[in-house]
Amino acid sequence: MKSDRIEISALVRAEKRKVWNYYTQPEHITNWNFASDDWCCPSAENDLQKGGKYKARMEAKDGSFGFDFEAVYDEVVPKEKLEYHLEDGRVVLTTFSTSDGQTKVTTVFDPEEQNPVEMQKNGWQAILNNFKKYVENN
Repeated sequence: MKSDRIEISALVRAEKRKVWNYYTQPEHITNWNFASDDWCCPSAENDLQKGGKYKARMEAKDGSFGFDFEAVYDEVVPKEKLEYHLEDGRVVLTTFSTSDGQTKVTTVFDPEEQNPVEMQKNGWQAILNNFKKYVENN
């Protein structure tokens, strides 16, 4: 990873196994993988192994814009760590740790060069906050 990487995190009120499952299973990913209520994630695929592919479709609900978020796993340690690289070579690392009966999810990622760093951080944090809300309410 580059030195200018971005870090986000959330403390989820749930045990690690549930957090891991909701984070990695496509039937759950489609329910939380968007930054705001005017977006959705209509489909997700996740081959959870080294060399496996992750793909999530993200779209504005009004159909005005959409894109596929795709990555290839470099390392998968169940209930502990996911590391993958995006099509442009950027690296993303997500870790899961237990803290007082809760699970801390931390993601560190290389920023892209098209958008301001703060905008990227806020967008990824909003998605993680949506994940936290989904897990805690289901």
